[in-house]
Amino acid sequence: MLAEAGVRAGGEADAERWRARDLAVLWHPCTQMREHPGTLPLLPIERGEGAWLVGRDGRRYLDAISSWWTNLFGHAEPRIAAAIAQQAMTLEHVILAGCSHAPAVELAERLLAIAPREAGREPLSKVFYADNGSAGVEVALKMAFHWFRNRGIDGRTKFIAIDNGYHGETLGALAVGDIPLYRRVYAPLLAEALFAPSPDAYLCEPGETPADRARGAANELRKLLERHGNEVCALILEPRVQCAGGMRMHDPLYLKLVRELCDAHGVFLICDEIAVGFGRTGTLFASEQSGVQPDLLCLSKGLTGGALPLAAVLATQAIYDGFLDDSREKAFLHSHSYTGNPLACAAALASLDIFASDDILDRNGDTAARMATLAAPLAAHRHVADVRQAGMIVAFELTPDGDRRASFDPALRVGLRAYRAALDRGVLLRPLGDVLYWLPPYCVDEEALQLLADTTRAAIDEATACA
Repeated sequence: MLAEAGVRAGGEADAERWRARDLAVLWHPCTQMREHPGTLPLLPIERGEGAWLVGRDGRRYLDAISSWWTNLFGHAEPRIAAAIAQQAMTLEHVILAGCSHAPAVELAERLLAIAPREAGREPLSKVFYADNGSAGVEVALKMAFHWFRNRGIDGRTKFIAIDNGYHGETLGALAVGDIPLYRRVYAPLLAEALFAPSPDAYLCEPGETPADRARGAANELRKLLERHGNEVCALILEPRVQCAGGMRMHDPLYLKLVRELCDAHGVFLICDEIAVGFGRTGTLFASEQSGVQPDLLCLSKGLTGGALPLAAVLATQAIYDGFLDDSREKAFLHSHSYTGNPLACAAALASLDIFASDDILDRNGDTAARMATLAAPLAAHRHVADVRQAGMIVAFELTPDGDRRASFDPALRVGLRAYRAALDRGVLLRPLGDVLYWLPPYCVDEEALQLLADTTRAAIDEATACA
């Protein structure tokens, strides 16, 4: 079943023709194009089937990273596809400035109904749509700054972000990111941000617990706010997991302490749940594990089940009211041509229906437990320094001899070696540096999980054989 199903594709010769056509015209994202076609194999994909991708050569690949963390229920999910098709026959798109349509309204209603809530706090009550995750972050940053400006407070022009965080590639989002590979080149173009220490549990000192690390990081944040609080309009962070930063995880206590500090200093809290929302960490939203409700909540990726690009920024009534005025300068004049696209909203509504009908979170709990069992033996591998998990996300930190203070020589390209070794075995396991991770669609079954575990061990063995 794993290898032979549906070989409608034209074989290796056909795949090679598609590689040549692709490289003649396409510039791929997050890629040093000089590495194609030699160092980095290019996979011409014909179709998707559940947790699997099928290449034009007929080979099947387990999509262990949910196609950049977007896919929730599997590829070509018929209920989402049907919802998109039905909507396309009615209204494919309309300007959302001055117009309205049912999918945008219904989706906003349903998102607000399931959004994180905190006792005694004004609930999130308005939804602003954008086209993708980075665009959603831009919306939240601009809203936070502009709100203070509308109140005549011009000095709050800075943001606080967290070391090792990531929020996207547009210039505003990049300014509050802290991954040098993405940020360094564009640093002269970026607005100034303040960075607080990460609560990353991997950085715990001997004898220190993840909760201790969270308290220590929050204390450093307190000092930063005491020095600069009157210059700051908002703090942005990824709850529970810093995904692009190597799937680094922290204790939920940290977000609770951050919420208290933001309140004390009159600073908005922006939770970027673009990657960790919609069940990835075990709860529908990662913020729930801290009992925290943000002032602005950014959603994307899994919002549509991975079918179409869409982002939503959920805001409090107080933030919304701060833009109501006779002056258009005080309006939030941010826009995208495809804001609230009906097709994407229909996909998102179908995705929420699947959560309701299929008991996804309960089923994910069973899958996550099985993933934990399969991942545990890898902790004893000579070159694995850490195995960590948050719900449906499992990460393996590869270092020489498992030494947390060391890292592999970049010239060895251990992560890339592991990636290629996994592809040879039919698993798409794209690393983050020398961190391998599992983040599969929720439909992944026992057979696929066993293949994933066996392949990960083999890929680590092969990648580190040169070390």
